Amino acid sequence: MTANAGKKLNGLFASIVLGFALLVSPFAAAEGDVLLPLPKPDVDSIDESADKALLESILDGPPRPALTTTVTPYAPSTLPDAGPFSEFGDEGALYLVAKLTEDGKPLSRGVAWRVYSEPGEGDGKLEMVASAAGGDAEFRLDPGSYLVHTAYGHAGTTSRITVTKGVDSRTIILSAGGLRLDAELADHLPIDSGTVSFDIYETEFDARGERKIVASNVRPGEIVRLNADTYHVVSRYGSVNAVVRADMRVEPGKLTEATVYHNAAMITLKLVKEEGGEALANTSWSVLTPGGDAVVEATGAFPSFVLASGEYHVVARNNNTNYSRIFNVETGLDREVEVIASKGIGELSDSSLGR
Repeated sequence: MTANAGKKLNGLFASIVLGFALLVSPFAAAEGDVLLPLPKPDVDSIDESADKALLESILDGPPRPALTTTVTPYAPSTLPDAGPFSEFGDEGALYLVAKLTEDGKPLSRGVAWRVYSEPGEGDGKLEMVASAAGGDAEFRLDPGSYLVHTAYGHAGTTSRITVTKGVDSRTIILSAGGLRLDAELADHLPIDSGTVSFDIYETEFDARGERKIVASNVRPGEIVRLNADTYHVVSRYGSVNAVVRADMRVEPGKLTEATVYHNAAMITLKLVKEEGGEALANTSWSVLTPGGDAVVEATGAFPSFVLASGEYHVVARNNNTNYSRIFNVETGLDREVEVIASKGIGELSDSSLGR
């Protein structure tokens, strides 16, 4: 079997197994439930310029899903004390809560709020007039129209709200869920979690043919809050070519759990004068596909890589002399691959060395 055919089968196998590994469970936000709440965000650490760029692009273009009027009147079980709102003069008092779904519970932690005034006819730029973090939020604002950006992890929405005199309570429906990812080797063999990471992208391509990244370097078991949508997930085991891709759907108010199965192994290279000998220092390495395409390069006595299952050609260069060998990577079989630095040996393979 060629390396390309092997990779296609590996990818197909990973996709099939992944399909059976998807689980959906309630995405709870209350304390004591399976889903742990986010810590209180630091409003000052939020990228205000990114928020402004998003909002300005919304205002300049046609209506988009990010700008929603999904705000519903809300009467909290315990209204704020009359004190803060008893003497607000010409101002209006706006009380906001956020929910993942229409029927869900109000979020008590992890919500970041930013309030922007509507741009005027001058330069058309947005000005942030208020911010808050935690669960619900209370704002005193002059009557008028505002853009309220509500963020919960990587989930967020922007709503246009008109403030009048008096007290107004609103609920922001985020229509968001969560995604928790894990990775194993085929046959359910465990992988060191420190060697696996996930990147989450939007599924649509932009004008340059690229997907916009939503969350990067996500670790196994980490819950990522996302707007309900379909996302393209890229799982990387190591840093070379052990990569699995899949599209996953996040449902509002639910936690989607998925396990990705990799076909790969950890390989350590050694240049030795004889089998089982000491590794030679000052060695340069090139790992190639059977077709001669470069996979990875390194320098040192014991370079280690995670490589996708398949056949490889390794070339070791020491003292201006090249030594080579063909070897195979089998899923889950971490091992050392020795290249013999003996004059006249030429190219060796696993089979010729009895491995």
